[in-house]
Amino acid sequence: MHSQSVVTVDYLIHGSLEWCFEGSTAPKQQGPLQSCSFSLPVKQFQNPNLPSANAIFFNGDCVQGTGNSVIERLSNVEEIVEILVSKFGGSVNAWVVEASTFNGPFAVYKDFIPSVNQWGDPKSYSPKGFPASTSTVSLLSNCLEAAKKSISGKQKEPCQLGLSPSRSYQPKTFILGFSKGGTVLNQLITELGFSKVESIEHSLQIKESDVQEECQMLPNSKESLLNSIAEIHYVDVGLNSAGAYVTDQDVIRGISKRLAEGAGGIRFVVHGTPRQWCDKRRDWIRNEKDKFVHLLESEAEHSEGKLQVCERFYFSDQLPNLQMHFEIIENLDVS
Repeated sequence: MHSQSVVTVDYLIHGSLEWCFEGSTAPKQQGPLQSCSFSLPVKQFQNPNLPSANAIFFNGDCVQGTGNSVIERLSNVEEIVEILVSKFGGSVNAWVVEASTFNGPFAVYKDFIPSVNQWGDPKSYSPKGFPASTSTVSLLSNCLEAAKKSISGKQKEPCQLGLSPSRSYQPKTFILGFSKGGTVLNQLITELGFSKVESIEHSLQIKESDVQEECQMLPNSKESLLNSIAEIHYVDVGLNSAGAYVTDQDVIRGISKRLAEGAGGIRFVVHGTPRQWCDKRRDWIRNEKDKFVHLLESEAEHSEGKLQVCERFYFSDQLPNLQMHFEIIENLDVS
């Protein structure tokens, strides 16, 4: 069933939306529902100021019944939304996306990664059809429409985005993937590595007739989404199979090539804990992470500062445990 809950708290809109990826914004009774929780500053709907960025967080598997209050709190998507706002600043749009399908506790991001198996583990990453970037744009656009309707319902006048036609600016995009949510990041950067560079300038042009549309606050196409990505944060990602990190050299070289041909700079930050990086039973996670970072660092040497990579290790003096896997969300250093 379709559900939607949007409430206004102080200067933020907090809400959630479930939506079917079947080519329509109308609620449907069939097909998986994609869930997205969000926080948007109300003032962005009332004056010409655009958000500084869109921070999009792809969540992981569902963990319940642990009896651990810290894990339970940091499993709450509304709590994660608040943390994103505290980390990136009050002028950002914060979005938390959950998988459309769960097989028991396992998140299955099939709309974003068509090759995933029944447990949500990817068989491969391919740019064909650009599913992750297309699905992200569609979902966020529908969430924004829900927010606009919420404000319109509380005002006498219909909600209008107060944006100046002279502004040809699109906010940056920060992408975060937590645990299995990192697979969506892998798919997105695979699409980024194979996207056409010549579309960059075109995607940043905003027609005067479009100034009231969500393309001002959000990317309105897969090209504009990919071209707006400024930061990518891997947050303690890991899988029970290979594929936690991108190890395809062609993908990283493709991103480097885009930068050399005029794309905006991009920063990769790899955050981890002993829970994932020191798991001897899943040593491929650390091996993939090390190869991923090495590939990035190799290309960064020739990027004139446009490609940056940073690795951050949390709770390094502790033994691996499930609590630290969630606590990293609260302790993220995004500076």
